[in-house]
Amino acid sequence: MKRLLAIVTVCTALCVALAGCGVAATSPSSSPSSSSTAQAQGIDYLALVNKLNPLPQGWEEALQITEVKNSLGSDVKVEKKAYEAYQKLKEDLEKEGVKVDLDSAYRSVAEQQKIMDDFTKEKGADYAKKTVATPGYSEHHTGLALDLYLNIDGKDVYENDEMIRHPEVWEKIHAKLADYGFILRYLEGAEHITGYGYEPWHIRYLDDPAIAKEIKDKGITFEEYKAGKTYPTVSYDYGQSNLYTTEELEQAAIQVKCEFATFAGCELHNLRYAGDEYNTKENLDWLKGLDNNANYVQVAKILTDFHSPVEGGGAWEADKEMKDYEWWLAREEGKGWQLVSFGYN
Repeated sequence: MKRLLAIVTVCTALCVALAGCGVAATSPSSSPSSSSTAQAQGIDYLALVNKLNPLPQGWEEALQITEVKNSLGSDVKVEKKAYEAYQKLKEDLEKEGVKVDLDSAYRSVAEQQKIMDDFTKEKGADYAKKTVATPGYSEHHTGLALDLYLNIDGKDVYENDEMIRHPEVWEKIHAKLADYGFILRYLEGAEHITGYGYEPWHIRYLDDPAIAKEIKDKGITFEEYKAGKTYPTVSYDYGQSNLYTTEELEQAAIQVKCEFATFAGCELHNLRYAGDEYNTKENLDWLKGLDNNANYVQVAKILTDFHSPVEGGGAWEADKEMKDYEWWLAREEGKGWQLVSFGYN
């Protein structure tokens, strides 16, 4: 049985699309617990908001916002304490010749809903589901998620593709985040946990430098910290392909991993390319039919092994090791991979 993808985040190389975040978890005994509602005296700075965990009730009413204008002339809203910490971080970075500014931070649930509604009206509901994070599940709703951009040699660098070309600058920025209570939110290679690809510009304020340093020093995601566990290392095998480069298959894998993050509590163990033989006209026509006859020209099949601690909605039993779970992707000429279907035959 093929299970049609209900919600796909359109991921370019970085899984970025008006985004949010990753995996359900519970708080470890060593950290303050996150309540389901905003704290009576303010907000819970350790609240986890991602694809499985919505913004706590009452959050927006309790939020204290600071509004500023960036060097591009755009207005940016940020949670008050997060902005104060960011200012100190920015001053410290400037001492080392690194200049940053705020691209975006707080986005209300209502604003996210309007984006969803506009996309639905213009492009249709299916397209909107694939390109817009579900309202209420974006980390930007917290006001604690900050997207930075750079100023290199007097020039503002704010396009994602441009910013990613300056790893040495981001390394300097990331080294100082924890000192001011921030963490790098979406780590490279952790898409199956966070639900989003590596974003060097996306930082998250925790209001506690000690916790931020613990997360940084352990090299874990915020989801793992909240769960009180570290997920196992994933093994990859892209084999030998005459159709796709390893980089192209890695981008397909990122799509798979971004969606896998919505499998609550599941641990990904292995991911591999099934082989060029699945790029057939029959499979291409099948995937086109599933996706409103999209003009796909290539197909890639990915296989995964993972463990599920819970029952999979009829697809599998609880506490089961799932083998050769299928993920079908396709792409149009000159465009990125789309995850179209996943499940078993």
